[in-house]
Amino acid sequence: MSQVTITRSRLLGAAALLVLAAGGIGFTVAQHWEGSHDGASAKPAARKILYWYDPMIPAEHHDGPGLSSMGMQTIPRYADGAGAGSAAPGISVDPSASQTLGLRTVLVRRGALASSVTATGTIDFNQRDIAVVQARTGGFVQRVYARAPGDIIGAGAPLADLLVPEWGGAQAEFLAVRRTGNATLTQAARQRLTLLGMSSGTIASVERAGRPHNVVTISTPTGGVIKTLDVRAGMTMTAGQTLAEINGLGTVWLNAAVPEAIAGPLKPGQSVQATLAAFPGETLSGRVSAILPTTQVDSRTLTVRIELPNRGGRLRPGMFATVSFGGSTQPALLVPSEALIRTGKRTLVMLALDKGRYRPAEVQTGRESGGDTEILAGLSEGEKIVASGQFLIDSEASLSGVEARPIGAASPTAAAKSAAMGVLYETIGKIEQITATSVTLSHEPVPAIGWPAMTMTFQLPDPKIARGLKTGDRIRFGFDQPPSGPTVRRMAKVAGQ
Repeated sequence: MSQVTITRSRLLGAAALLVLAAGGIGFTVAQHWEGSHDGASAKPAARKILYWYDPMIPAEHHDGPGLSSMGMQTIPRYADGAGAGSAAPGISVDPSASQTLGLRTVLVRRGALASSVTATGTIDFNQRDIAVVQARTGGFVQRVYARAPGDIIGAGAPLADLLVPEWGGAQAEFLAVRRTGNATLTQAARQRLTLLGMSSGTIASVERAGRPHNVVTISTPTGGVIKTLDVRAGMTMTAGQTLAEINGLGTVWLNAAVPEAIAGPLKPGQSVQATLAAFPGETLSGRVSAILPTTQVDSRTLTVRIELPNRGGRLRPGMFATVSFGGSTQPALLVPSEALIRTGKRTLVMLALDKGRYRPAEVQTGRESGGDTEILAGLSEGEKIVASGQFLIDSEASLSGVEARPIGAASPTAAAKSAAMGVLYETIGKIEQITATSVTLSHEPVPAIGWPAMTMTFQLPDPKIARGLKTGDRIRFGFDQPPSGPTVRRMAKVAGQ
């Protein structure tokens, strides 16, 4: 081999080593063996090499050391490496490699998670506050009062004067009967005027004036905005014909479009905070009046109707608003949202075990708020997980064939730590029966102590723990295991029930 070839090969090998050291992607699975960890008992020759590979191309295997197809130096894959038959599932990462990868771990903790949802919406008319103005009898429109659709008017505002020829004869007959002094006949004549569509005010006006009054002014029964106006001078009106529709402005609707995936916890009567682009810095308060039963197919959203007071008529239909649905704060088992690994079929976190070992664990997630995600199953309080750099470890675990801890599997180490620290085990269950001293729950698995899903009775040391709860409620509860038996220490109703 020529000197040029040797020099080039050395340069390629050195460059490959530099890339491996600086890339932060390929890291060496720590060596585990029984007995002493001194140099004499840790000879590389004593370990069986399965194959050589390039961390950048994990599917490419080589029979010996050398360069990969990308010109990178290959590294060995050992048979006794973590995930390749070791007793404790998981992989190990050298402490120096952990620093290079920027691994950061956090404890699974119990905290408060606000069930808040934010959406956008628009102001609309309150469709329950509509007045329809109709002609009580047929006649001719003698005069209109220069109204137009969109005008804002007050209660009792005149719309049109209607000439009713039929009323003239009836009113003259009523006045003639009234002059006879016969109370029975007078009452009958007054009743006839009412049946012809005259209001009590019109009849009283005829009595005061003592002469027929066959022109009636049609006015609005309520204030608001004129939505429709179908009356013009000279028109012939028939009985029951609609002249106008008036929509009140005392309250308005705010129709918010909430994605169906997060609309589950919302309920009628729930408090709402809204901010409008038209009034920056001002917050309006209201309540959910209804959740409409249909979903918008194109946007996959539900329409949530909120009723807002409209003092001064400032809120105009069509205005844009941002809506925050406030909710009660619920206790929950929390992890940082950034710690989750979502594969599409399941959600994983990377457990940080003892002595620099790591193992993926499957979890069931719930609500998300403020950068935290609720864990419904798969983790216990006090367990340690990786919050950053977990994707690199997950790639190495997949390459090594390390199986994720399934939901409901036991974690003896975490259980021992929990018992020593006196922390509570936490899971979700349904109340089957409750008394002053005990509660029977059908609960989900408790991974920390290896319990499967089952129904069992727990001691209830204080009836106040179950205050406000009843049979059938779905709850999140925490319990410990004193010598007297499993004892519930806290219970809280799961949000969205």
